Amino acid sequence: MLSNLKYVSCFNGKHAVMYCEGIFRSTVCRLLSERRGNFAVMAAVILPIMLTTVAVSLDISKLLSDKGRLSAALDSASLATAAALTNGDITVPQAQNFALRIASGQMAASLSEAQIRELKSTIVADVTSEGVGAKKDYTVKVSGQFTAQLLAFSAFHTPGARKVSGSSTSTSQAQTATAISLFLVVDESGSMAWPTSTVDTSQPDGCYQYPEKYWDSARYMSPCYISKIASLKTAAAALFDQMDKIEAADATNALVRTGFNSFNHQLQKTSPLSWGTKASRKYVSRLPRKPMGGTDMTDAMDQANKLVNDPSEAKTQAASGNSTFKKFIVLMTDGQNTGDGADWKPPLDAETLAICTAARASDVTIFTVAYMAPPNGEALLKSCAGDISNYYKATDMNSLVKAFSDIGGKVANQTTRMTN
Repeated sequence: MLSNLKYVSCFNGKHAVMYCEGIFRSTVCRLLSERRGNFAVMAAVILPIMLTTVAVSLDISKLLSDKGRLSAALDSASLATAAALTNGDITVPQAQNFALRIASGQMAASLSEAQIRELKSTIVADVTSEGVGAKKDYTVKVSGQFTAQLLAFSAFHTPGARKVSGSSTSTSQAQTATAISLFLVVDESGSMAWPTSTVDTSQPDGCYQYPEKYWDSARYMSPCYISKIASLKTAAAALFDQMDKIEAADATNALVRTGFNSFNHQLQKTSPLSWGTKASRKYVSRLPRKPMGGTDMTDAMDQANKLVNDPSEAKTQAASGNSTFKKFIVLMTDGQNTGDGADWKPPLDAETLAICTAARASDVTIFTVAYMAPPNGEALLKSCAGDISNYYKATDMNSLVKAFSDIGGKVANQTTRMTN
């Protein structure tokens, strides 16, 4: 039968067409000459492959993204938990819930409620430690997993879910790098008696206050607001708490020396540099409820700079085994340099700034806090700090406390080393 099949070539326009004669003409020739049919067959074969490839690629991309987010969350949880254990902020039994809150909080924005519940049920924080007491080093391993849903588009080639899991291990070591000498210089001018916007809940019936409008007469007012000078005492205590943690991290050595002075239009009493925070806390507690006078920072800053740079300070640190130490000054004011008057005196700013510049040149780190201060006061404190990250603007009691706490944290970070 095949011998009866003949092929005849002819031209139809520009294209050669093969004609078939014989028994298969009606079928074979039609198939050979039908181009649309061939395209349909090719599309039927290739399209599923293309769709499968796209679906797999999208799923792989999604799984990698989920894995990356989970890894970052577990990294944060393990490092934060190890650091909190070393700092004494949490105990070992509390580590599990602490790590769980950190990890689930990091993932909350990218997972469904069901996935968050699953993740929380799988998070495990394993804690190991070395050493004793305040010298302990902690290693924390945090692991967890959740079910990631694949794209509905790819459901035809694979089940619609995959487990995404991970773990992270961090070690936190409170190893003292160097000791510190920290001196606080604070404003004790008349405006520090003025009330803030923070209500004093300990006196619900009201109290005598010294508002700016009636200065310097006391008025019984309700509600009772915490004064600037009282809020300063709370803020200073927050900084001292950070310094005490440095001491607690190494009970075998004395590491922290603090000093304190205050100013209005002249230098007030001074608490010289001494070990720990006890003397400085006592000084702060004795700041007057009703401070008086104008504002002049120069003598107070000059004294602070001389005390932290005095050769006797280096000898005292060395006698305690501290061959090196870091020097810090914290300057806070709610005003501007006016001397014993009420008007701004730019020459005093120039003197203050010269002292700040000299202090920084002798490796003193200066932190400044402008507490509800006028623009001239803010500008001076920005320049005095040198580094804008060491300048703080506080507008109420809460932000003042936060500023002093942040400063304490920065000082602590320069004297202890955390490893991951």
